[in-house]
Amino acid sequence: MGSLTSLVLATIAFVGSHFLLSHPLRASLVKRMGEGGFLAVYSIVALFTFGWMVWAGVAMEPMAPRWVAPLWFYEWAAPALMLLASILLVGANIRNPAFPNPTGASTAIRPATGVFAVTRHPMNWAFMIWAITHFILSGTPLNIVLTIGLFVLTFFGSLLQDRKKEGLMGDAWQGWEARTSFIPFRAVLDGRIPVGAIWPGWISLLGGIGLWAAASWAHHIPVGLFAWMI
Repeated sequence: MGSLTSLVLATIAFVGSHFLLSHPLRASLVKRMGEGGFLAVYSIVALFTFGWMVWAGVAMEPMAPRWVAPLWFYEWAAPALMLLASILLVGANIRNPAFPNPTGASTAIRPATGVFAVTRHPMNWAFMIWAITHFILSGTPLNIVLTIGLFVLTFFGSLLQDRKKEGLMGDAWQGWEARTSFIPFRAVLDGRIPVGAIWPGWISLLGGIGLWAAASWAHHIPVGLFAWMI
């Protein structure tokens, strides 16, 4: 089996198993195995399929890209998009209505502010923006497979999460859907959310900038902030 074929199969296994275990199979497995047993199986499957992806990617021979983004996208558009993604990712961990709440209270009844005024799925959109940006940057077979896999996982994962939350939370989540948007900034543009509500707050902003700077520094070539400083 070629390394590219192995990577494609590993990515399909990783994304497919996530969808199956998170949605159609979850309830029956939890009933049979308990929450702890299900989480153990879920983690093992996720680690195995992700490890397979890493192994297949490392084993691949370098292949020429089918395209390379223009310099302006590399120097300006990509860093700006990744900064937005970093802020969304940090902000998604603050009072996220999709997260389980031990008190039983629903945070979905509050007004949508910060990153949730941008989109009700800020974490998944952070990964979608990463996938779209890196897909545009370089069309190597490795990059194409990984970015498409991540985009499919997070895009359809968002839609399936909405459906699941509608069943679990009923009117609270449906109201949250009515006040927010899946597409970033759509609820602001159509007037459901005031422009001022998209201010992410200092924790999300500074944390996002820090994450963006750290990720930029970790690249093997100067990107983002460090490319601007050269």
